[in-house]
Amino acid sequence: MKEFSQDRSARIFVTGHRGMVGSAITRYLKSQGFSNLLLASRQELDLKSQAQVNEWFAKNRPEYVFHVAGTVGGILANSTRPAEFLYDNIMLQANVVEASQKNGVKKLLYLGSSCIYPRDCPQPIKEEYLLTGPLEQTNYAYALAKISGVKACQAYRQQYGSDFISAMPTNLYGTGDNFDLKNSHVLPALMRKFHEAKLQGDSHVTIWGTGSAMREFLHVDDLAAACFYLMEHYSDPETINVGTGEDVTIKQLAMTVGSIVYPEAQLQFDTTKPDGTPRKLLDVSRLAKLGWKASTSLEDGIRSTYRWFLENHETLRT
Repeated sequence: MKEFSQDRSARIFVTGHRGMVGSAITRYLKSQGFSNLLLASRQELDLKSQAQVNEWFAKNRPEYVFHVAGTVGGILANSTRPAEFLYDNIMLQANVVEASQKNGVKKLLYLGSSCIYPRDCPQPIKEEYLLTGPLEQTNYAYALAKISGVKACQAYRQQYGSDFISAMPTNLYGTGDNFDLKNSHVLPALMRKFHEAKLQGDSHVTIWGTGSAMREFLHVDDLAAACFYLMEHYSDPETINVGTGEDVTIKQLAMTVGSIVYPEAQLQFDTTKPDGTPRKLLDVSRLAKLGWKASTSLEDGIRSTYRWFLENHETLRT
C-alpha cells in the first residue's frame, strides 16, 4: 500500500500516543514528514466509550489508524487485575475497529502481544500456533483480549473487506517505558531495581523467579519502524510476528542491565516468585521475507533506555 507513504498529508490516528509504543510511532511518523497526525489524550477521548469514539471518528475522518492503546503490565499487574485488563482492552479495540469500518478508514494496524500464543508453544513461535493450546495463566485475561482483537480484524476483513491487519510484537522496551515496580515489565523493572540499589549502596539486587526463563526483547523504535513498514507492505488476514528472532535468559538480561547500571551489585533469585512462560521466542521469518529486520542490539538499546531514564526518572511514576 505505497500510497500510505506517498501522502504525507494523510490523516493518521495513533491511539495511545502518549504511551511508549504510541509515542514511538508518532515520533517515527513525524520523522518521515507526516504533518497531519490526529492525536487525542484520554481526557479528550475515552476510547472505552462507544459514543465518544463514534463521534470523534465522524468529526476527524482518519484515513489510517495505528491502534496501539491498551492497558498493559507485567506478571504482577496481570495477576492482580485480570478483569481490568480484559475489559479495558476489549472495549478499546472493539470501539476503534468498529468506528474505523463505519467511517471508511483505508487501513488499520492493530498491535497485539506475543502473549496471545499458547504457554507451551514449540519454539520459535510461528503465527499459525495461535489457539493451539492453553494460555499462560499469569496473563490469560490480557491474552484473551488481544486474541479477540486479532479475530476482530479478520472478521471485519471477511464481512466488509476492510484492510485491517494485526501484528504481534515481542517484549518491548525503550524510551517512554513504565518503570513502576508494581506494574512494569521485566526489563524496566530490573533497570529501576539496579538504579535504586546503586543509590542506596545495596550489595544485592533481587530477581523474581529462577532466572532460567527466556525472553526476546525489541526496542520500541524498531517496532515503530516495523509498523510503518507493515502499513506499506502487508495486507494479509493472518497476524504477523515482530521481533528480533533472538532471546536471552532473565539471568543474562539481569547481568546485562546490571553491567550498565550498577556493575558492583550481586544477583539474588527469589524462587518463590513465578517465572511465567518458560520461553517465548517469535519466529520472524515472515517479516524477514517482507524485507524488514530489527537494527538495535539489546545492549545498545538498554544503554539508550537508561540514558533516557536518568534524564526523566524524577518525573516518572513511582
